[in-house]
This record gives sequence, structure tokens and C-alpha cells, in this order.
Amino acid sequence: MAILRMDHVGVVVDDLAAAVRFFAEVGMELEDRSPVEGRWVDQVVGLDDVRVEIAMMRIPDGDGRLELTKFHRPAAISADPETALPQTLGIRRIMFAVDDLADAILRLRAHGAELVGEVAEYEDQYRLCYLRGPAGVIVALAEPLS
Repeated sequence: MAILRMDHVGVVVDDLAAAVRFFAEVGMELEDRSPVEGRWVDQVVGLDDVRVEIAMMRIPDGDGRLELTKFHRPAAISADPETALPQTLGIRRIMFAVDDLADAILRLRAHGAELVGEVAEYEDQYRLCYLRGPAGVIVALAEPLS
């Protein structure tokens, strides 16, 4: 069996510029931003006449990447419910390690993030929280305590 390497995770957003700013505030860097359309896209996603703009964000010192996608054609549709709870089936969250949780929360709130629950500590190892970010995605933050 081949060993795989995950390339990226994709998130569909309504406001691409705001999502780029949000994830830049987390510490990701914009790698590329470009329009994408054509027959090959239609074939891959199973839709007709697709036109999107993507922004590829990357972790500065790692392999992790996040593809933010804004659909121009066809229009994006909302999931039900738009602010799905953490136990909803499917991809629910993206987790980042941060150096200063309080500072990260403050900076991300300036970009519209809201706490899902409360800040909590796990066994004197981490301070953790969930924030709701662009497109309703839950962004989990973990600050190592040692």
C-alpha cells in the first residue's frame, strides 16, 4: 500500500478576502490566489460551467495547506444548519497550535470569530477553545502550557 501525504483541506467561503485575512491572523501565509474554470473543473466537481476563485493558504514552517474557495458560478449553497454543532457529521473543525491563546482569540474576534463554548484547560498540558470562523467552520486553538 502506498503511503499518502495529505495535500490540503478545502473550505468554501462567501467572502474570500475576509477568509484570507482571518487565516492570515491565525498565522497562515497566502501562497497563491487565482481564478479557476474550464471543462476539467466541471468534470472533477461534477457541476456545469464552474467559475471559482481560490486562495491557497499554507503553514509557514510546515506542509499544511488550506484551500479557500469562492464560487462565482454556480452560486454557493448554505449547509443546514449554517452554524452546525461540533457533533454534526462531516468535517467540523481545523485545529491550530498557538503561542498565546488569549491574544489569538482577541485578534480573531476582530475578524468576526465567536467562541463556540469556553476556554478550558486539558490536564495542565493545553489551554483550548473552539471559535466559529469563516463559512461557519470551527477553528480550534490549542496553547501548550509547558
